[in-house]
Amino acid sequence: MVYNELGKTGMKLSNLGFGASSLGGVFHDIRETEGIQAVHTAIDHGINFIDVSPYYGHLKAETVLGMALKDIPRDKYYLSTKVGRYGKDGVNLWDYSAQRVTDSVYESMERLNIDYIDLINVHDVEFQADREGGLQKIVDETLPALVALREKGVVRHVGITDLQPENLQWVIEHAAPGTVESVLCFCHYSLNDELLLDYLDFFEEHGIGVINASPFSMGLLSQRGAPDWHPAPESLKEACRKAAAHCAEKDYPIEKLAVQYSTHLNPRIATTLFSSANPKNVLKNIDYVNAPMDEQLVKEVQGIIGDQMRVRWKNT
Repeated sequence: MVYNELGKTGMKLSNLGFGASSLGGVFHDIRETEGIQAVHTAIDHGINFIDVSPYYGHLKAETVLGMALKDIPRDKYYLSTKVGRYGKDGVNLWDYSAQRVTDSVYESMERLNIDYIDLINVHDVEFQADREGGLQKIVDETLPALVALREKGVVRHVGITDLQPENLQWVIEHAAPGTVESVLCFCHYSLNDELLLDYLDFFEEHGIGVINASPFSMGLLSQRGAPDWHPAPESLKEACRKAAAHCAEKDYPIEKLAVQYSTHLNPRIATTLFSSANPKNVLKNIDYVNAPMDEQLVKEVQGIIGDQMRVRWKNT
């Protein structure tokens, strides 16, 4: 495992990070004992960064993760969770108010069985963009509340997340220097979309660490294919199906190539998050990261994706 510093936080993260959304049964039902074992497997094999949110599985992911963390020394991992986005019974709820995000931090700490949070993220800021106050509310209310918790030592570092990197840039440009220490962006540094590269200079100039997530583009880059709910246009889904078939012909799973592409090439991206509640899948992805990448196959796959490279979709 390779370790990269996240901006100026001092945290050196494994280049493959554990995304705990699967612990909430986001993609399918899980066995809690298996999910706990998946966390232990990740830590035992060198992964030291775990990312979760109260939104995942309506608190379930944090709850299951908290069970797993009881038996892991606190100095073995860095933990990130989020505020602002919640959900229950299939209903999305957003609340970026200072009081709610403050309460949310303490609630998460209780579920996670920890007494401080290494990195607290404002979850999917774009959902505030069209609400009263717009993204300015993130700058004026949400982030100051988290900075106050940082000053108390309740959280160590503050970040923001979004699918759309231009929103991350806007918030950083309008917030006081030093407020935002990291960004998490997903589906924009993968085999079919490397848009995140366009923003790395900006983030570096502002001392911002970068976390990438979803190397499989939410299932597009998988042998199984994108789930029915995936918001990508059909043209992109079809291109990725062809790319997956090409990899299969080469006896090189597209999942292997996808996770290698996202973790091998750019040390300015501190870590890439994948998610699995299956210990065997955790080990498989670690093996993929530690194996050499077929760079010629990368070129072939991106050639197949062709004009569908960087095709975008709206967050859901």
